[in-house]
Amino acid sequence: MSTADQLIRTPLHDWHATHGGRMVDFAGWSMPVQYGSIVEEHQATRKAVGLFDISHMGRLLINGPDAAKFLDSLLTRSVADMRPHQIRYSLVCNSTGSILDDVLAYRAVLGEDQPPGFGLVVNASNRAKIVAWLEEHAAGYSVEILDKTIEYAMIAIQGPKAIEILDSMTSFEITSMRYYTGQLMEVAGVECFVSRTGYTGEDGGELICDADKVLGIWEQLYDKATAVGGTAVGLAARDTLRLEAGMPLYGHELSESINPVEAGLDFAINLRDREFVGKQAIEAIEQNALPIRVGLQLEGRRVAREGCSILRDGDQVGTVTSGTFSPTFDRPIAMGYVKPAAATLGTSLDIDIRGKQHTAKVVPLPFYERGK
Repeated sequence: MSTADQLIRTPLHDWHATHGGRMVDFAGWSMPVQYGSIVEEHQATRKAVGLFDISHMGRLLINGPDAAKFLDSLLTRSVADMRPHQIRYSLVCNSTGSILDDVLAYRAVLGEDQPPGFGLVVNASNRAKIVAWLEEHAAGYSVEILDKTIEYAMIAIQGPKAIEILDSMTSFEITSMRYYTGQLMEVAGVECFVSRTGYTGEDGGELICDADKVLGIWEQLYDKATAVGGTAVGLAARDTLRLEAGMPLYGHELSESINPVEAGLDFAINLRDREFVGKQAIEAIEQNALPIRVGLQLEGRRVAREGCSILRDGDQVGTVTSGTFSPTFDRPIAMGYVKPAAATLGTSLDIDIRGKQHTAKVVPLPFYERGK
């Protein structure tokens, strides 16, 4: 088990500690789980703006003449046709078609004198595994794999007022950017790579910059956020936000025992006219026999947690992977995997919570959609 002294600290660690952040061990990093009320941090993001330190996420650069061909051989979604500044959600699978990680692939333009390369943002808990996986498969390709996680910081600003705040601080008009695109620009006078992406279901952006320059940007964003009812947000509210938005989390909805088809991530799989690790296994999957990821809305106030059994007529038909009490809808919600016969919208199920059964209903994902 990691001790506090062994944990990796983000460049904003001291700011979190002095602003009431309750620091916890998350994938070997010392991270703020909350600053005060989880519900207040959640609602501030939904109604105004939330500011997130996500420097624990892995940031990798893949450069070289064969970078596109190399990544295309490992990712479930093709990157060979990506245009500069474009970003795609994809998966890294092993030869059995199981998920090693879900990633964001960036077609990055790093400067006028440099050819476009690729960036990968990977989960903190999987960084070492993915770096090793890339290096293991790099033989025969002219590529350079660089782990820039410690060298750079990464923060996110999310919510209905996020873009307005960013626009007031940048040299580039964020509102002109499409979703899942990114651009080099100055933020508060500091060169950053800013992407219109996020993990909350809200509009907003994510910023990558030199680790030693992030504090000044963060403090200015924080001042602007608090002026309009926003706040800094910890890992706990980030989890409730992503769950409402129906977004899978590695280690819960995604793992090495789950494949992309049962996870409902068909959009992130390109099988036609290409080869990648895991393709044959994914093609061979009998889709109609797989468990299916579903949304669950519970009656009452009890929250179903990861590992709770999902029952139908007394028989187990699935397992909960994530659950919370939704601050937006004021009721318990969950995601889980169930047998296909139990996955029809509106199906009534029971969830075993500490030996007592609680009624739940299969509902569409996501639970929350911005503007609806």
